Amino acid sequence: MKKLNLLLLFILPFGLFAQNVIQVKVSGMVFNTNVDSVYISQNFGSYYKNYASTALDKKGNFQFKVELPNPDYYYLRIGTENVHLILKNNSDIKVYGDGAKLKDFCNFVGSDESKAMNDFSHITEKWNAKSDSALTAIKLDPTREQAINDYMTQEFYKFNSELQGFIGANANSPALILALANMNAEQDMKAYENVLNQLYSVFAQSPTVQMFYNNFAQIKKKIDDANFLSPGKMAPDFTELKIDRKKTLKLSDLRGQIVLIDFWASWCGPCRRENPNVVQTYEKYQKDGFTIVSVSLDTDAEKWKNAIEQDHLSWPNHVSDLGGWNSKVAKLYQVNSVPFTVLIDREGHVIKTNLRGPALEEELKRIFGH
Repeated sequence: MKKLNLLLLFILPFGLFAQNVIQVKVSGMVFNTNVDSVYISQNFGSYYKNYASTALDKKGNFQFKVELPNPDYYYLRIGTENVHLILKNNSDIKVYGDGAKLKDFCNFVGSDESKAMNDFSHITEKWNAKSDSALTAIKLDPTREQAINDYMTQEFYKFNSELQGFIGANANSPALILALANMNAEQDMKAYENVLNQLYSVFAQSPTVQMFYNNFAQIKKKIDDANFLSPGKMAPDFTELKIDRKKTLKLSDLRGQIVLIDFWASWCGPCRRENPNVVQTYEKYQKDGFTIVSVSLDTDAEKWKNAIEQDHLSWPNHVSDLGGWNSKVAKLYQVNSVPFTVLIDREGHVIKTNLRGPALEEELKRIFGH
């Protein structure tokens, strides 16, 4: 499990997490093996830390009754093979397997989550092997790169389907450790966070789970810090010409109100279809201190004015420099598609972005209480 081993490096040093000592029993029988001892261990990338060992008798029977530092994810090591174990206080797990074919013949009593992890680990091992083989094949023959990439794309879809099936079948289970090890937090933060929250709700005492949780918090903070419109950030102030082309509006002059900055244009079909929802929202909440600043990306003043009248956009805060996609305010807010909205609080901090329709209604209902 390459990905998980790399992640577990971050658990070091051992004193990083407070210990929550547990008592466990692990026993069973593994026949057809050429080793005389088995170990309960954890993998830290470049080495294993062994917590306990015991001998196998002639039939392959073994038994541990040991104290471990924390409820966590462990390995039962049998020679070069690893059996995945979730161990908690008072766990009593029995493992039965064929040492010569452990991937195919390994049964568990007393730990469905360990069983699920072992079954899925074989799928991930096959996927990793295919990935490694593909990279090797491309290096050997670069002319095959496109064909190999096309094939691996299809294989990835198959693996991802199996991953989603594993997640669905093991909701709120410590087995989801193996799911997180095969997910990329930065590529799909919402899906990753959903699995992480399930895992944390049932196995927060695990240092491995704490490691995932802390790493994700750092990734999320890094992304939020890079996003100048993340919740809590101060919305960039601006001053722009109003529709009469004489008066100006300064965003910060609207402090004390909940403000929706709505980027739109008369030529934007989705914007025009969304406008009735925006009007309805304004009419419902304007008396509570809600207002809208419509920033148009139009270049034609008449079309802009006509659209305001046709769509009954009754709020007074319509601004534009008629620069189209070169609009100074749109560039300031890094707008690359419309409609786009930014909801800000009474002090000018971003609440959320890209709220439309029911989502905007729900957020304002939360703010105003009705």
